[in-house]
Order: sequence, then structure tokens, then C-alpha cells
Amino acid sequence: MDISADQPIFVISVAAELADMHPQTLRQYDRLGIVKPSRAPGKSRRYSQRDVNMLREVQRLSQEGVSLEGIKRILELENQVAALQSRISELTEELGRRPRAVDSRIFAAGAAGDVVSLARGQRPRPRSQAMVLWRPRAIGK
Repeated sequence: MDISADQPIFVISVAAELADMHPQTLRQYDRLGIVKPSRAPGKSRRYSQRDVNMLREVQRLSQEGVSLEGIKRILELENQVAALQSRISELTEELGRRPRAVDSRIFAAGAAGDVVSLARGQRPRPRSQAMVLWRPRAIGK
């Protein structure tokens, strides 16, 4: 039986021991929103292995002199990067499932400045003289 890294199984005392911290430090990090453990029905905190790994990272950054606000921002940015990487993977898979006919299309600026879709080798229609609203004058006239 495999246990997911996201499954909240550790009570605060065990998580604190695994992260080599005092339980009060974990409570403070929870209050500050740095690490957000799950809550059991009795409102007690439950930490996952991912939470414990994050606590270790927080401790490492703190020992290197990064402030708690700085640590919080670093963790937020890391989460944002992970979410974006996941989205890139999803979109790449979606592109792989699309028919290749899309690859034979190109886009260009239309006569009115709009974006038009063209088949490869096709050119946008030229603007008629009536559509020209402004034409530079020759110098000296």
C-alpha cells in the first residue's frame, strides 16, 4: 500500500520531530500561512510528507538568513511556477492530440489591421485605393 506524499498523516508532534523543529514553530508557520496543514475533524493539524519537506526547506532558508516574509514569497513563487509547468504540460498534450491541419495555417494582418488566418502560400488581399485614409505628401508641395 503506497501512501501519497499529500496525505495528511502526521500529528504536529511527529511532523515537528521529522522536520527537527519545535511544535510551537509549526503552529507559528501555520498562523503566518507559510505551511498550511490539513485539519482533522477535531480541528487538530495533520501534516503530509510534502508539508514536512516544506518545513525542512523553510528551516534551510531561515538558517541562510531569509526573513519569514521572504520565505513565504519564495514558496508562493515556487507554487506558481509548479502550476504553470503543469499547465504547459496540459497544453502540450492538447496540442499533440490536435490534427496537423492547423500547422498549415498562418496568420497575417488584414487590410483593416485585424488578424486574418490564411492557408500557407496565400497572401492577404491588398487594400483598395478607397480604403486609404491617409497618404504621406511629398516634401515641398
